[in-house]
Amino acid sequence: MISGVVLAAGTGSRFGGTKQLARVDGRPLVLHAITALRDGGVDEIVVVTGHDADEVEAILPEDVRAVRNPSYRDGQATSLAAALHALDPATEAAVVLMADQPGVTGHDVSTLIAGFRSTRARIVRLRYSNGPGPALLSREVHAEAGHLHGDVGARVLIASHPDWVEEVTVERPAPPDIDLPGDLPR
Repeated sequence: MISGVVLAAGTGSRFGGTKQLARVDGRPLVLHAITALRDGGVDEIVVVTGHDADEVEAILPEDVRAVRNPSYRDGQATSLAAALHALDPATEAAVVLMADQPGVTGHDVSTLIAGFRSTRARIVRLRYSNGPGPALLSREVHAEAGHLHGDVGARVLIASHPDWVEEVTVERPAPPDIDLPGDLPR
């Protein structure tokens, strides 16, 4: 079993509001990540909410499980921990996506899963032509990832344990993050 996680708990302070609900191509940002996970073939999807949780949860499809992170103001690491603790006990690994990167595709997700299945690496990370992308975290690193602090994610594990990491290449530039309202037209 492979799980999918969407981190969607932040306040969007640089954006000026709840960017998870901002629309790109007619759909809220958080739904783009869910679509990528579905199209990529994950077996369950967990969305971590925090800021404006009621509004974000109201737009989630019925088959997506929301997990509220009451500590979301303490940084992204708390949302990652909340997600990993909430996963189905049978999961072997979790693909972790941010809610603000709508250009991540189902192909990207399936590439991560195929990389994990062929290597059984503890961490599989996408490598776009111009930099790193999302990662898949195997069950073996969930406990350590759950003890991270602050506004960090898997990149801390990757930096501290490079021997755990297998990179899989996607031959296109990394999709841009949505950080400011002006980023939406891109």
